[in-house]
Amino acid sequence: MAGTGRRCDVDKPRARWPWVVLATLVVAGWAAGGRGHDSDGVGSRTATDATTLPSSSASAGPSEGATTGPPGPSAGAGDGVAQYAGQVKRYAARAGIDPQVLMAILYNEDYKPHDPALQRAWQKLKPDAAFGIANMHKAAFDQTKRGRDFADRDWEELPDDPGLAVEAAAWYLHDLAAQLPAHRATSLTEDQLLALGYNTGPGNMLAFARGVTLGPLAQSYLDHLTENWAAAGRDVRGAG
Repeated sequence: MAGTGRRCDVDKPRARWPWVVLATLVVAGWAAGGRGHDSDGVGSRTATDATTLPSSSASAGPSEGATTGPPGPSAGAGDGVAQYAGQVKRYAARAGIDPQVLMAILYNEDYKPHDPALQRAWQKLKPDAAFGIANMHKAAFDQTKRGRDFADRDWEELPDDPGLAVEAAAWYLHDLAAQLPAHRATSLTEDQLLALGYNTGPGNMLAFARGVTLGPLAQSYLDHLTENWAAAGRDVRGAG
């Protein structure tokens, strides 16, 4: 979920009460407008959208890691998720996934502010909240980074480093793709299944690949992906 801004100084006593009011208003808005999310980030989904299916955590098998470059522009610099298209293109290539689906997922996940201080304020209210422009939870990040060049990075860095968030999301999608069966009983494309896996978890993704009907939350996420698909394609084609 893209758009974090420069870190705010919340340590000044005079600014603390307005900050609490602002954070309360913002998080109330998140709760009211989740754009089809049954939770607030990858790595925390339960099986509420595919009846009786068990939830599954992210898995990360051994593979070549991507080199973590210098941090990109601070999230929320004013251009929305499009400003990260170059990093999306680079890390998607290294992870062997379609950059357009990664870009479209960033658009899907861009339903709440991503100022680093706001994210941390929300996390204090909801300890299992997601971090970063790609909305990733700690368990998913920690599992995805194993054996990769960003293995020494911490989940707590995601709000301040959009490039790390993009890199982790790319490899998470790589790991999801490795779990997909070659033969599927569904008309959904691989990119659609990966996006659904990102939103609902690997267990539900595999169920959808077997032909299980999408529930309303998963269908809403897929509808938003379709809405964002053309813009995501333009972004990655225009990236250097």
